Amino acid sequence: MSSITVGILAIAILLLMLAVRVPIAFALASVSVVGMLVIRGPAAAMSVLAEQPYNFIAHWSMSAVPMFILMGTVAYHGGLTQSLYRAARLWLSSLPGGLAVASTAACAMFAAASGSSVATASAMGRIAIPEMLRYRYDPGLATGAVAAAGTLGSLIPPSILMVLYAIFAEVSVSQALVAGVIPGILSAIMFATMIAIRCKLNPALAPPVEEDVSWADRWAVLAQVWPLPVLVLAVIGSMYVGIFTATEAAAGGALMTFVIVALRRGLNWRVIKESVVESVNSTATILFIALGGFLLSRFMAVSGLPAYVAHVVDGMELHWLYIIIGASVVYIILGMFLDSIGIMLLTLPIMLPVLEAAHLNLIWFGVLVIKYLEIGLVTPPVGLNVFVIKSVVGKSVPLETIFKGVMWFIVTDIVTLIILISFPQISLLLPNIMK
Repeated sequence: MSSITVGILAIAILLLMLAVRVPIAFALASVSVVGMLVIRGPAAAMSVLAEQPYNFIAHWSMSAVPMFILMGTVAYHGGLTQSLYRAARLWLSSLPGGLAVASTAACAMFAAASGSSVATASAMGRIAIPEMLRYRYDPGLATGAVAAAGTLGSLIPPSILMVLYAIFAEVSVSQALVAGVIPGILSAIMFATMIAIRCKLNPALAPPVEEDVSWADRWAVLAQVWPLPVLVLAVIGSMYVGIFTATEAAAGGALMTFVIVALRRGLNWRVIKESVVESVNSTATILFIALGGFLLSRFMAVSGLPAYVAHVVDGMELHWLYIIIGASVVYIILGMFLDSIGIMLLTLPIMLPVLEAAHLNLIWFGVLVIKYLEIGLVTPPVGLNVFVIKSVVGKSVPLETIFKGVMWFIVTDIVTLIILISFPQISLLLPNIMK
């Protein structure tokens, strides 16, 4: 049996294991080690298992993951995010569908601190959805807006998924993170525009909110939320101007968050304990999955399958757009069934050599990958963010209503994807200036 055949069989077995709900980390690692054993023998397999986990975890850029997670947990438990929705509401509620638009804006700001789509959807869902339902907003719009806007945590820096992508693609982590800024803002604007247009055409979706809000109230609420955007801008700005690497910016961001929360008298033993425990749990989960993906990439390299696929695609002389369309179909279909990190780590060992052979920019493709994963977070039947929102609203809104509500946002995301594919400079503008 040739090594390429072993690689193909390994991918098939891996997909089968994931289909029957074998934990992603175990599936990735076990298939990789067994495949290495078949191709190179027991000694090589044991050598990989003994050496590669340390080499991967000890990667300097990987230190950014726990630091960004810690920054988000301290900001949340320390109360820096509590006034985000209120601030967005006071400034945006007068627009058509203003509360839903405000929810989108608040999710975007929260995502910039947490870097987690699930955390964003869960936190904002508890605040924004009851408020929208109280004002008789359409339940599908109310729940769909938060479920979809929560996915912005995957793209707007600091994004944990983007850090992992950059490490596996061997591109600059700082440039990859900064590349997500404009596409993330564009995604939020596209969501808000779609909501406003729908509610303008059909006011019954979102009855107007009659409130007497003065400009003094609007400016006063900004005094409560200013530390968070300043913190995020400091982290992104330090990477953009080259003062800090991504890891140093992450550590500095975590330290600044502790200092800000302490100055606001929100730092106590409970906040520290909850933040650290949550960060450790999240980091351990992510690193185990990422380690499995790292082993898979090493096994794929030994099998020669990625190089073979790249050679075949290169020989077909396909236009780069067909390659991107093919990748889009693969990611969106997998997103219906698998976890975001698992999808990325499963596909990158094969995708990256194909992209390099086609001379496509890997940072630009990283932005597209994150957009694909965002869509997967709300796509039935598995859409994780939808189930997070369902757990928040309980029996008050049926699951089918939430899925119907997010369909408008999926269509909007596809339009955004078309724009990002058609105009790569949107994603590459800031990274190119950094060079």
